[in-house]
Amino acid sequence: MIRKMKKATALQTKLHNRDLVLRTIFSNASISRAEIARATKLTRTTVSDIVNGLMSEGLVQEVGRGESLGGKSPILLSIVPDSRYLIGLNLAQNRFIGAIVNLRGEIKERIEIMINDENGENALLSVYRILDQLTDNREHDLVGIGVGTPGLVNSKEGVVINAVNLDWHNLELGRLLREKYRLPVAILNDSQATAIGEFVYKAKDEQSENYIVVNVNHGIGSGILINGKLFQGDGGAAGEIGHVVVKENGELCRCGKRGCLETVSSTRAVLQQLGSNNLEAVLDDYKNNDKQAQMVINTAGHYLGISLANLIGMLNIHNLILTGEMTRFGEQWLATVKTSMENATLSHLALETKLDFGKFGYDACVLGAAAFLTLDDYFLLFTRED
Repeated sequence: MIRKMKKATALQTKLHNRDLVLRTIFSNASISRAEIARATKLTRTTVSDIVNGLMSEGLVQEVGRGESLGGKSPILLSIVPDSRYLIGLNLAQNRFIGAIVNLRGEIKERIEIMINDENGENALLSVYRILDQLTDNREHDLVGIGVGTPGLVNSKEGVVINAVNLDWHNLELGRLLREKYRLPVAILNDSQATAIGEFVYKAKDEQSENYIVVNVNHGIGSGILINGKLFQGDGGAAGEIGHVVVKENGELCRCGKRGCLETVSSTRAVLQQLGSNNLEAVLDDYKNNDKQAQMVINTAGHYLGISLANLIGMLNIHNLILTGEMTRFGEQWLATVKTSMENATLSHLALETKLDFGKFGYDACVLGAAAFLTLDDYFLLFTRED
Protein backbone atom coordinates (compact mmCIF):
# COMPACT_ATOMS: atom_id res chain seq x y z
CA MET A 1 0.00 0.00 0.00
CA ILE A 2 2.76 2.44 0.96
CA ARG A 3 4.76 1.68 -2.20
CA LYS A 4 1.72 2.37 -4.38
CA MET A 5 1.16 5.73 -2.72
CA LYS A 6 4.81 6.70 -3.32
CA LYS A 7 4.61 5.72 -6.98
CA ALA A 8 1.40 7.68 -7.47
CA THR A 9 2.91 10.72 -5.78
CA ALA A 10 6.03 10.52 -7.95
CA LEU A 11 3.93 10.24 -11.11
CA GLN A 12 1.72 13.13 -10.07
CA THR A 13 4.79 15.26 -9.41
CA LYS A 14 6.25 14.33 -12.78
CA LEU A 15 3.04 15.24 -14.63
CA HIS A 16 2.64 18.45 -12.62
CA ASN A 17 6.17 19.54 -13.50
CA ARG A 18 5.64 18.62 -17.15
CA ASP A 19 2.47 20.69 -17.32
CA LEU A 20 4.15 23.56 -15.49
CA VAL A 21 6.98 23.69 -18.02
CA LEU A 22 4.59 23.35 -20.96
CA ARG A 23 2.33 26.09 -19.60
CA THR A 24 5.34 28.39 -19.22
CA ILE A 25 6.36 27.79 -22.84
CA PHE A 26 2.77 28.36 -23.96
CA SER A 27 2.76 31.70 -22.15
CA ASN A 28 5.71 33.02 -24.14
CA ALA A 29 6.42 33.45 -27.83
CA SER A 30 9.87 32.05 -27.10
CA ILE A 31 11.80 31.31 -23.92
CA SER A 32 15.09 29.72 -22.87
CA ARG A 33 15.55 26.72 -20.61
CA ALA A 34 17.18 28.94 -17.98
CA GLU A 35 14.21 31.32 -18.02
CA ILE A 36 11.84 28.37 -17.63
CA ALA A 37 13.81 27.16 -14.61
CA ARG A 38 13.63 30.61 -13.01
CA ALA A 39 9.90 30.97 -13.72
CA THR A 40 8.95 27.50 -12.48
CA LYS A 41 11.57 27.20 -9.69
CA LEU A 42 12.53 23.78 -11.06
CA THR A 43 16.15 22.72 -11.41
CA ARG A 44 17.78 23.20 -14.79
CA THR A 45 18.33 19.46 -15.05
CA THR A 46 14.62 18.78 -14.47
CA VAL A 47 13.65 21.44 -17.01
CA SER A 48 16.11 20.05 -19.56
CA ASP A 49 14.74 16.51 -19.15
CA ILE A 50 11.15 17.69 -19.51
CA VAL A 51 11.98 19.82 -22.56
CA ASN A 52 13.67 16.85 -24.22
CA GLY A 53 10.50 14.83 -23.67
CA LEU A 54 8.32 17.60 -25.09
CA MET A 55 10.56 17.88 -28.14
CA SER A 56 10.39 14.12 -28.72
CA GLU A 57 6.59 14.46 -28.65
CA GLY A 58 6.84 17.16 -31.32
CA LEU A 59 5.17 19.72 -29.06
CA VAL A 60 8.18 21.99 -28.56
CA GLN A 61 10.97 23.11 -30.88
CA GLU A 62 14.14 25.19 -30.75
CA VAL A 63 13.67 28.44 -32.67
CA GLY A 64 17.04 30.19 -32.55
CA ARG A 65 19.17 32.01 -30.03
CA GLY A 66 18.29 34.80 -27.66
CA GLU A 67 20.27 37.84 -26.63
CA SER A 68 23.44 37.12 -24.69
CA LEU A 69 23.71 38.53 -21.17
CA GLY A 70 27.46 38.10 -21.03
CA GLY A 71 27.88 34.41 -21.72
CA LYS A 72 26.78 32.08 -24.48
CA SER A 73 23.56 33.07 -26.25
CA PRO A 74 20.67 30.94 -24.91
CA ILE A 75 18.74 28.61 -27.19
CA LEU A 76 15.09 29.65 -27.37
CA LEU A 77 12.14 27.28 -27.29
CA SER A 78 8.61 27.64 -28.61
CA ILE A 79 5.43 25.63 -28.99
CA VAL A 80 4.97 23.89 -32.34
CA PRO A 81 1.55 25.39 -33.16
CA ASP A 82 0.45 22.76 -35.67
CA SER A 83 1.61 19.72 -33.70
CA ARG A 84 -1.91 19.16 -32.38
CA TYR A 85 -5.39 20.41 -33.29
CA LEU A 86 -8.61 20.88 -31.33
CA ILE A 87 -12.16 21.37 -32.57
CA GLY A 88 -14.25 24.17 -31.09
CA LEU A 89 -18.00 24.70 -31.64
CA ASN A 90 -20.15 27.73 -30.91
CA LEU A 91 -23.85 26.85 -31.02
CA ALA A 92 -24.96 30.47 -31.17
CA GLN A 93 -28.53 31.71 -31.43
CA ASN A 94 -28.81 32.07 -35.20
CA ARG A 95 -25.75 30.20 -36.42
CA PHE A 96 -23.58 27.23 -35.55
CA ILE A 97 -19.84 27.75 -35.99
CA GLY A 98 -17.23 25.01 -35.93
CA ALA A 99 -13.49 25.33 -36.40
CA ILE A 100 -10.22 23.43 -36.25
CA VAL A 101 -7.86 25.34 -33.97
CA ASN A 102 -4.13 24.84 -33.47
CA LEU A 103 -2.23 25.19 -30.19
CA ARG A 104 -1.75 28.94 -30.69
CA GLY A 105 -5.44 29.58 -31.23
CA GLU A 106 -5.10 29.98 -34.98
CA ILE A 107 -8.20 28.84 -36.86
CA LYS A 108 -7.14 26.49 -39.65
CA GLU A 109 -10.57 25.52 -40.97
CA ARG A 110 -13.98 27.04 -40.28
CA ILE A 111 -17.56 26.01 -41.05
CA GLU A 112 -20.64 28.12 -40.38
CA ILE A 113 -24.28 27.08 -40.73
CA MET A 114 -27.17 29.53 -40.42
CA ILE A 115 -29.90 28.19 -38.16
CA ASN A 116 -33.52 29.01 -38.94
CA ASP A 117 -35.59 27.99 -35.93
CA GLU A 118 -34.00 24.54 -35.98
CA ASN A 119 -34.27 22.75 -32.68
CA GLY A 120 -34.34 19.34 -31.10
CA GLU A 121 -33.17 16.60 -33.44
CA ASN A 122 -32.63 19.01 -36.35
CA ALA A 123 -30.24 21.13 -34.28
CA LEU A 124 -28.31 17.98 -33.34
CA LEU A 125 -28.11 16.97 -37.01
CA SER A 126 -26.60 20.39 -37.78
CA VAL A 127 -23.91 19.74 -35.17
CA TYR A 128 -23.18 16.40 -36.85
CA ARG A 129 -22.96 18.10 -40.27
CA ILE A 130 -20.25 20.45 -39.03
CA LEU A 131 -18.28 17.78 -37.19
CA ASP A 132 -18.52 15.32 -40.10
CA GLN A 133 -16.73 17.86 -42.29
CA LEU A 134 -14.16 18.91 -39.71
CA THR A 135 -13.19 15.36 -38.73
CA ASP A 136 -13.00 14.19 -42.34
CA ASN A 137 -9.65 15.94 -42.87
CA ARG A 138 -7.07 13.27 -42.07
CA GLU A 139 -4.17 15.75 -42.19
CA HIS A 140 -5.14 17.23 -38.83
CA ASP A 141 -4.01 15.45 -35.66
CA LEU A 142 -7.21 15.99 -33.68
CA VAL A 143 -7.13 15.46 -29.93
CA GLY A 144 -10.62 16.51 -28.85
CA ILE A 145 -13.89 18.38 -29.40
CA GLY A 146 -15.08 21.28 -27.24
CA VAL A 147 -18.66 22.58 -27.51
CA GLY A 148 -20.04 25.87 -26.23
CA THR A 149 -23.84 25.66 -26.11
CA PRO A 150 -26.56 27.99 -24.83
CA GLY A 151 -28.45 26.88 -21.76
CA LEU A 152 -27.82 25.14 -18.49
CA VAL A 153 -25.04 22.57 -18.79
CA ASN A 154 -23.59 19.86 -16.57
CA SER A 155 -20.00 19.91 -17.84
CA LYS A 156 -18.89 17.00 -15.68
CA GLU A 157 -21.44 14.69 -17.27
CA GLY A 158 -21.49 16.36 -20.70
CA VAL A 159 -25.25 16.91 -20.45
CA VAL A 160 -27.22 19.89 -21.75
CA ILE A 161 -29.80 20.12 -18.98
CA ASN A 162 -31.96 22.77 -20.61
CA ALA A 163 -31.35 24.83 -23.76
CA VAL A 164 -34.66 26.54 -24.50
CA ASN A 165 -33.73 27.90 -27.93
CA LEU A 166 -32.50 24.52 -29.16
CA ASP A 167 -35.26 22.52 -27.44
CA TRP A 168 -32.66 20.33 -25.76
CA HIS A 169 -33.56 18.87 -22.39
CA ASN A 170 -31.20 16.49 -20.56
CA LEU A 171 -29.43 15.83 -23.84
CA GLU A 172 -26.34 13.64 -23.34
CA LEU A 173 -24.45 15.56 -25.99
CA GLY A 174 -21.00 14.58 -24.71
CA ARG A 175 -21.77 10.87 -24.88
CA LEU A 176 -23.36 11.14 -28.34
CA LEU A 177 -20.34 12.95 -29.79
CA ARG A 178 -17.81 10.67 -28.11
CA GLU A 179 -19.52 7.58 -29.47
CA LYS A 180 -19.85 9.01 -32.98
CA TYR A 181 -16.40 10.58 -33.42
CA ARG A 182 -14.25 8.52 -31.04
CA LEU A 183 -12.63 11.62 -29.56
CA PRO A 184 -12.63 13.17 -26.09
CA VAL A 185 -15.46 15.72 -25.77
CA ALA A 186 -16.06 18.66 -23.43
CA ILE A 187 -19.44 20.42 -23.18
CA LEU A 188 -19.88 23.79 -21.47
CA ASN A 189 -22.10 26.82 -21.49
CA ASP A 190 -21.36 29.22 -24.37
CA SER A 191 -20.78 32.20 -22.05
CA GLN A 192 -18.26 30.18 -20.06
CA ALA A 193 -16.54 29.14 -23.29
CA THR A 194 -16.47 32.77 -24.41
CA ALA A 195 -14.83 33.76 -21.12
CA ILE A 196 -12.14 31.12 -21.59
CA GLY A 197 -11.46 32.31 -25.15
CA GLU A 198 -11.08 35.92 -24.08
CA PHE A 199 -8.88 34.90 -21.14
CA VAL A 200 -6.55 32.36 -22.76
CA TYR A 201 -5.78 34.55 -25.77
CA LYS A 202 -5.65 37.90 -23.97
CA ALA A 203 -2.77 40.28 -24.67
CA LYS A 204 0.52 39.19 -23.12
CA ASP A 205 0.72 42.38 -21.05
CA GLU A 206 -2.53 41.53 -19.26
CA GLN A 207 -1.27 39.63 -16.25
CA SER A 208 -4.50 39.15 -14.28
CA GLU A 209 -5.70 35.59 -13.73
CA ASN A 210 -9.21 36.76 -12.73
CA TYR A 211 -11.78 37.59 -15.42
CA ILE A 212 -15.52 38.02 -15.78
CA VAL A 213 -16.90 37.95 -19.31
CA VAL A 214 -20.56 38.85 -19.81
CA ASN A 215 -22.10 37.69 -23.07
CA VAL A 216 -25.09 39.83 -24.11
CA ASN A 217 -26.97 38.32 -27.03
CA HIS A 218 -30.56 37.05 -27.31
CA GLY A 219 -29.77 35.59 -23.92
CA ILE A 220 -27.39 36.88 -21.27
CA GLY A 221 -24.82 34.88 -19.35
CA SER A 222 -21.38 35.27 -17.88
CA GLY A 223 -18.24 33.22 -17.45
CA ILE A 224 -16.00 33.60 -14.41
CA LEU A 225 -12.32 32.72 -14.22
CA ILE A 226 -10.57 32.76 -10.85
CA ASN A 227 -6.82 32.15 -10.69
CA GLY A 228 -6.93 31.10 -14.32
CA LYS A 229 -9.53 28.40 -13.74
CA LEU A 230 -13.16 28.39 -14.79
CA PHE A 231 -15.46 28.79 -11.80
CA GLN A 232 -18.71 26.92 -12.43
CA GLY A 233 -20.17 26.73 -8.94
CA ASP A 234 -21.53 23.65 -7.22
CA GLY A 235 -24.09 22.94 -9.93
CA GLY A 236 -22.15 24.22 -12.95
CA ALA A 237 -24.35 27.30 -13.45
CA ALA A 238 -22.21 30.07 -11.94
CA GLY A 239 -22.66 33.23 -13.99
CA GLU A 240 -26.31 32.66 -14.99
CA ILE A 241 -27.19 36.32 -14.48
CA GLY A 242 -29.69 36.47 -17.34
CA HIS A 243 -32.43 34.90 -15.24
CA VAL A 244 -31.95 36.97 -12.10
CA VAL A 245 -34.84 39.40 -11.57
CA VAL A 246 -33.82 43.06 -11.89
CA LYS A 247 -37.23 44.65 -12.51
CA GLU A 248 -40.04 43.66 -10.16
CA ASN A 249 -43.31 42.87 -11.98
CA GLY A 250 -41.56 43.32 -15.32
CA GLU A 251 -42.05 41.49 -18.60
CA LEU A 252 -42.66 37.75 -18.58
CA CYS A 253 -39.42 35.88 -19.25
CA ARG A 254 -39.12 32.65 -21.21
CA CYS A 255 -37.99 30.99 -17.95
CA GLY A 256 -41.42 31.73 -16.40
CA LYS A 257 -40.43 34.57 -14.04
CA ARG A 258 -41.03 38.27 -14.57
CA GLY A 259 -38.44 41.02 -14.88
CA CYS A 260 -35.33 38.93 -15.50
CA LEU A 261 -32.29 40.75 -16.86
CA GLU A 262 -32.89 39.13 -20.26
CA THR A 263 -36.32 40.82 -20.49
CA VAL A 264 -34.76 44.30 -20.52
CA SER A 265 -31.09 44.10 -21.55
CA SER A 266 -30.79 41.41 -24.25
CA THR A 267 -31.02 41.92 -28.01
CA ARG A 268 -34.25 39.91 -27.91
CA ALA A 269 -35.74 42.38 -25.42
CA VAL A 270 -34.56 45.42 -27.37
CA LEU A 271 -36.06 44.14 -30.63
CA GLN A 272 -39.35 43.21 -28.96
CA GLN A 273 -39.72 46.58 -27.26
CA LEU A 274 -39.02 48.42 -30.52
CA GLY A 275 -41.31 46.14 -32.54
CA SER A 276 -38.52 45.13 -34.90
CA ASN A 277 -36.84 41.94 -36.04
CA ASN A 278 -33.91 43.77 -37.63
CA LEU A 279 -31.00 44.64 -35.38
CA GLU A 280 -29.28 46.59 -38.15
CA ALA A 281 -32.28 48.94 -38.45
CA VAL A 282 -32.35 49.46 -34.67
CA LEU A 283 -28.62 50.17 -34.69
CA ASP A 284 -29.11 52.83 -37.38
CA ASP A 285 -31.95 54.45 -35.39
CA TYR A 286 -29.81 54.49 -32.26
CA LYS A 287 -26.86 56.11 -34.05
CA ASN A 288 -29.22 58.69 -35.57
CA ASN A 289 -30.53 59.61 -32.09
CA ASP A 290 -34.02 58.22 -32.54
CA LYS A 291 -35.68 58.97 -29.19
CA GLN A 292 -37.43 55.63 -28.73
CA ALA A 293 -34.35 53.62 -29.71
CA GLN A 294 -32.21 55.72 -27.37
CA MET A 295 -34.63 55.21 -24.48
CA VAL A 296 -34.92 51.43 -24.91
CA ILE A 297 -31.20 50.83 -25.36
CA ASN A 298 -30.20 53.18 -22.54
CA THR A 299 -32.64 51.36 -20.26
CA ALA A 300 -31.11 48.05 -21.34
CA GLY A 301 -27.66 49.39 -20.48
CA HIS A 302 -28.88 50.72 -17.14
CA TYR A 303 -30.15 47.35 -15.90
CA LEU A 304 -27.09 45.54 -17.23
CA GLY A 305 -24.92 47.97 -15.25
CA ILE A 306 -26.83 47.15 -12.05
CA SER A 307 -26.22 43.44 -12.62
CA LEU A 308 -22.51 44.08 -13.19
CA ALA A 309 -22.40 46.02 -9.92
CA ASN A 310 -23.72 42.93 -8.14
CA LEU A 311 -20.94 40.84 -9.70
CA ILE A 312 -18.33 43.38 -8.62
CA GLY A 313 -19.69 43.49 -5.09
CA MET A 314 -19.63 39.70 -4.78
CA LEU A 315 -16.35 38.89 -6.51
CA ASN A 316 -14.33 42.13 -6.65
CA ILE A 317 -12.73 41.04 -9.94
CA HIS A 318 -11.11 43.96 -11.74
CA ASN A 319 -11.32 42.74 -15.35
CA LEU A 320 -14.86 42.80 -16.70
CA ILE A 321 -15.38 42.12 -20.42
CA LEU A 322 -18.56 42.56 -22.47
CA THR A 323 -19.20 40.47 -25.58
CA GLY A 324 -22.16 39.64 -27.81
CA GLU A 325 -24.44 41.44 -30.23
CA MET A 326 -25.34 44.30 -27.85
CA THR A 327 -21.71 45.48 -27.97
CA ARG A 328 -22.46 46.66 -31.51
CA PHE A 329 -24.15 49.68 -29.95
CA GLY A 330 -20.65 50.85 -29.19
CA GLU A 331 -19.05 53.32 -26.83
CA GLN A 332 -22.26 55.22 -26.05
CA TRP A 333 -23.96 52.04 -24.84
CA LEU A 334 -20.80 51.06 -22.94
CA ALA A 335 -20.76 54.46 -21.21
CA THR A 336 -24.39 53.97 -20.13
CA VAL A 337 -23.58 50.53 -18.71
CA LYS A 338 -20.52 51.87 -16.92
CA THR A 339 -22.32 54.83 -15.37
CA SER A 340 -25.08 52.59 -14.07
CA MET A 341 -22.51 50.12 -12.73
CA GLU A 342 -20.58 52.85 -10.93
CA ASN A 343 -23.74 54.34 -9.41
CA ALA A 344 -24.84 50.95 -8.09
CA THR A 345 -21.66 49.89 -6.29
CA LEU A 346 -19.08 51.32 -3.91
CA SER A 347 -17.08 54.00 -5.69
CA HIS A 348 -13.77 52.45 -4.66
CA LEU A 349 -14.74 49.09 -6.16
CA ALA A 350 -16.00 50.72 -9.34
CA LEU A 351 -12.78 52.69 -9.81
CA GLU A 352 -10.76 49.48 -9.54
CA THR A 353 -12.81 47.76 -12.25
CA LYS A 354 -11.85 47.88 -15.90
CA LEU A 355 -14.89 47.51 -18.18
CA ASP A 356 -14.19 46.88 -21.84
CA PHE A 357 -15.30 45.08 -24.99
CA GLY A 358 -14.06 41.60 -25.89
CA LYS A 359 -11.57 41.11 -28.70
CA PHE A 360 -12.71 37.99 -30.56
CA GLY A 361 -16.44 38.23 -31.30
CA TYR A 362 -18.13 34.92 -32.12
CA ASP A 363 -14.72 33.26 -32.30
CA ALA A 364 -14.18 33.72 -28.55
CA CYS A 365 -16.63 30.88 -27.87
CA VAL A 366 -15.03 28.64 -30.52
CA LEU A 367 -11.53 29.30 -29.16
CA GLY A 368 -12.66 28.89 -25.56
CA ALA A 369 -14.52 25.63 -26.19
CA ALA A 370 -11.37 24.21 -27.79
CA ALA A 371 -9.06 25.58 -25.08
CA PHE A 372 -11.29 24.18 -22.31
CA LEU A 373 -10.03 20.71 -23.24
CA THR A 374 -6.53 21.63 -22.01
CA LEU A 375 -7.27 24.47 -19.60
CA ASP A 376 -6.43 22.61 -16.38
CA ASP A 377 -3.96 20.03 -17.69
CA TYR A 378 -2.39 18.88 -20.94
CA PHE A 379 -3.23 15.19 -20.71
CA LEU A 380 -4.95 15.10 -24.12
CA LEU A 381 -1.82 16.34 -25.86
CA PHE A 382 -0.05 13.16 -24.79
CA THR A 383 -2.59 10.56 -25.90
CA ARG A 384 0.08 8.59 -27.76
CA GLU A 385 2.14 8.22 -24.60
CA ASP A 386 -0.71 7.71 -22.09
